[in-house]
Amino acid sequence: MSSNVARMDLHDFAPEHDLLREKTILVTGAGAGIGAATALAYASLGATVILLGRTLAKLQHTYDAIVEAGYPEPLLMPFDLEKAEIETYHQMAAAIGQQFGALDGLVHCAAVLGQRTPLSNYNHEAWETVFKINVHGAFHLTKALLPVLHAAESPRVIFLSSSVGREGRAYWGAYAASKFAVEGFAQVLAQEVTQHPDFCVNVVNPGRTRTQMRATAYPGEDINTVPAPETHNGLMVYLMSKHCTGTNGLSFDAQ
Repeated sequence: MSSNVARMDLHDFAPEHDLLREKTILVTGAGAGIGAATALAYASLGATVILLGRTLAKLQHTYDAIVEAGYPEPLLMPFDLEKAEIETYHQMAAAIGQQFGALDGLVHCAAVLGQRTPLSNYNHEAWETVFKINVHGAFHLTKALLPVLHAAESPRVIFLSSSVGREGRAYWGAYAASKFAVEGFAQVLAQEVTQHPDFCVNVVNPGRTRTQMRATAYPGEDINTVPAPETHNGLMVYLMSKHCTGTNGLSFDAQ
C-alpha cells in the first residue's frame, strides 16, 4: 500500500454555512453517485458548481436538486470524456476563464468499471475505453484547466481512486490499472504545483459506496447495506476548503 495513504476523523467537522461562497468548482460525473452528492454538498455551502457529465438528463436531475434547494444556480456542461477532441478541452477551459476568471476546484468523479474478467479474456476495446475515461480524460481535462486553477487564490483538485488502485486484485483488470495510474498522476501533479502557495491535490478512496458501479461490480449484494454517496461529503468538503491548506499529495481512505 502506498506510503502516502492517510485517514482523517471528520466526525465533528461542521463546515461554516458559507464555507465555499464565491467559489467555482467543476465536478465530473456529476449526474449521479458520488459526483452528484459532492456537487450538491458544495452548492449547499455557497459554491457555483459546474456539472460535467456525459448524460444531460442525469446532469439535469442534479441541477434541479440544487436549484430547488435554493442554492446558487449551477452550470450544466454535457461532455464526453471518451470521445472529446483535445481542442474541445481547451475551448472549455477558455470559456470557464472568460466567465469566471478562475476555477477554484476540480473534482474527478467520472469513471467506468469495464469488464470483471481475467486479463487473458479482456476485450482490448473495453480496456481502451476504461483508460480513455478514467485516465486520459482526467489528464486532458486537468491539463487544460491548470491555467484557470492557477488563477485561483487556493485551488483544489480531488481525484477519486479505489482500494484496487493501490493493491491489485484479480479480475479487476483495466479499472484497477487505471486507478493505479490516477494515484500516480495525482502524486506527480501534487509535486508540480508547489510553486503556488496554496494549491492542494489529493486523492480519495471512497470504499464501499451505494452507486450504480458498485451494483454492477457486486450484483448479489444488498445495496441497502452499503453506505450512501453522501457519507463522503465531510471529507470532500474538507479537501475543497480553506481547512485543508498544507494538505497536498495525500491519498485518503474515506472509510
